[in-house]
Amino acid sequence: MNGFLIGTFIISSYFIGMKGEIKMYEVRFHGRGGQGAVTAANTLADAAFREDKDVQSFPMFGVERRGAPVAAFARIDEKEIDIKTQIYEPDIVIVLDMSLLDVVDVTDGLKKGGKIILNTGKDPSEFDFSDAEVYTVNATKIAVENGLGTETNPIVNTAILGAYSRVAGNVKMENIKKAIDNNVPVKHDENKKAAEQAYESVVGV
Repeated sequence: MNGFLIGTFIISSYFIGMKGEIKMYEVRFHGRGGQGAVTAANTLADAAFREDKDVQSFPMFGVERRGAPVAAFARIDEKEIDIKTQIYEPDIVIVLDMSLLDVVDVTDGLKKGGKIILNTGKDPSEFDFSDAEVYTVNATKIAVENGLGTETNPIVNTAILGAYSRVAGNVKMENIKKAIDNNVPVKHDENKKAAEQAYESVVGV
């Protein structure tokens, strides 16, 4: 039976690979304290669980200080997930804050041919990550336009989940929006609109 654990948030789902095999899909979020990376992982797990997938979501252990680098993780699989370790080789990496590229190796362990979603207005062609597919979305602009934070402190986690839905293709937008209602305490309509706009505007798909 598929399961869901929050706090440590656990999700399971199957992802169909290039050759048709079903495998676990692992996600790593990079953000800064206060940007909502942990909430993003929990919301993604909630959305996948609504599709009868097994899931896990959990933060990097340690003290989260506002502005300090933060990592959060999610696993998605169709069958029960029976591992409880940190994610070392993600299928996709999501970067909420571009300044982290100067202080964190966001590609560490990324599977060959894996995907990277960057919160930036730049084109994917401006980045050179070897053996990775790069996608960009201006989640900061979208968040500010929807009243989610400020230009200096935007809350981009819900917008970035819209981009995830489009890029990864294994969690439906309708369930992302339901999970936003369940996990985000305020501005439900604005957060769902931000996710929809990011879904439509992500570059590289």
